[in-house]
Amino acid sequence: MNMGKKGLSFILATLMVAVLTACGSTSGESEEKDPKLTIGQINWAENIAVTNMWKVILEDKGYDVELNNLNMGTTMKALENGELDASLEVWLPVQDANYLKEYKDTVNFSEATWYDKAKVGLVVPSYMEEVNSIKDLNEHKEKFEGEIIGFDPGAGTMEVTQQLIKDYNLDYELLSSSEPAMLAEIGKAVEKKEPIVAPLWSPHWVFSKYDLKFLEDPQKTFGGVEKIHHATRQKFSEDFPKVSQWFKNWKMNDKQIGELISYVENSEEPINGAKKWVEENQKLINEWVK
Repeated sequence: MNMGKKGLSFILATLMVAVLTACGSTSGESEEKDPKLTIGQINWAENIAVTNMWKVILEDKGYDVELNNLNMGTTMKALENGELDASLEVWLPVQDANYLKEYKDTVNFSEATWYDKAKVGLVVPSYMEEVNSIKDLNEHKEKFEGEIIGFDPGAGTMEVTQQLIKDYNLDYELLSSSEPAMLAEIGKAVEKKEPIVAPLWSPHWVFSKYDLKFLEDPQKTFGGVEKIHHATRQKFSEDFPKVSQWFKNWKMNDKQIGELISYVENSEEPINGAKKWVEENQKLINEWVK
């Protein structure tokens, strides 16, 4: 059959379109059938910062991202049930070890880390010169009224703090509240130069605002250096292969996470601070989403 040059050219062009369609777009935009993602957000300063940062990055790539505000326990259960796609903050090997143990068979805990120098412990204002170790707390119980000011009851750090009270035989009560409430109490105490002890972690903007110090932990109940991982629901990497790889490529240092938290904290809306930071750090972000 003699199709002629025009007919042959048409067939070749059609085949080329089909091949390009099968291979996917090269524009970097979302290619999944349903580009909607739901990410868990915990009401912690650094978590609000990174979840909003990823919302900006992913929406720039064509995804529709919803942030669900949950506590840590509910987050893990939602990942297990497939009601949530990802959680961006899991502290290991100590703080969230209980969640890893409970959900290791039903939730994907990434081996990749996005922050490698995290620290957790009890802190006091630096003007409390006579209190430098957790061992010193019972001796100064009256100053602190026998209270450790805590935050979310479902947080792994709160459970570790309860264990620490047992390990050191502290005659103290751990009070639950929320991170904003705990930080408000720290602010009030520092303003009046009063005693206060609370579980805190780094990275956190609070250390740039107040002069605080970590108490020595000779028994290492809080562990040493913690690393921050992310977790996803089962089959997430199959449904969102690109995003799965981007999360694994994600790395931040002290300066980067500190600046991001500052931008988000000082904006009327967290998303606005995240947008500003993303705009100023495109070179870094391009390394993650390559």
